[in-house]
Amino acid sequence: MSKIKIAASILAADFAYLKDQIHLAEKGGADWLHLDVMDGHFVPNISFGPFVVGAIREHTKLPLDTHLMIETPDRFLEDFRKAGADIITVHQEACIHLQRTVAHIKDLGAKAGVAINPATSTSLLQDILPDVDLILIMSVNPGFGGQTFIKGSERKLKEAKDMIARTGREIYLEVDGGIDTETARAVIKAGAEVLVAGTSVFRGGDIPKAIQALRTGIME
Repeated sequence: MSKIKIAASILAADFAYLKDQIHLAEKGGADWLHLDVMDGHFVPNISFGPFVVGAIREHTKLPLDTHLMIETPDRFLEDFRKAGADIITVHQEACIHLQRTVAHIKDLGAKAGVAINPATSTSLLQDILPDVDLILIMSVNPGFGGQTFIKGSERKLKEAKDMIARTGREIYLEVDGGIDTETARAVIKAGAEVLVAGTSVFRGGDIPKAIQALRTGIME
């Protein structure tokens, strides 16, 4: 997992032209598409559900990195998997029986991720590490795009990276929130391997150029 992956977050895309925007992200070299699913309960916003995920699946072969910012995610795991989600990430804060939820995701044939909010300690990830494929560190409070990166998130990434290293397993370390050409290098230095970028990719006017600029900034 040496190559840094860019997961373009469609939350910031223009949904009136979503198919075209996805193809532009592919042209720019995005590795994954990040799909932020919000229910208006776990987070103060509503985005979309399995139907939109299924529509996206029809127009891309990129892995669909599906981030469930919802209460009781167990109710919808099968729906999102059937819609085409390749990776399904749930929040530690939303799952009463986290290991059971993760096991269910893997039984469905998807990769399983666990996310934590900015105020949640990385220590709460310790017991689930043997079972997951991805850890997502939120560097903003979830619910809205375009937020400012929370300073101190680098420390949490370093902690998570060390915890993952001790397992000896290959687990993606992903970061989501306020990622642009300035913050990208800091989070990579802290151990992040997958960068979720929405506003910096889709709101600049030239999607391929924005992804390439982010990639170039990473490599400098």
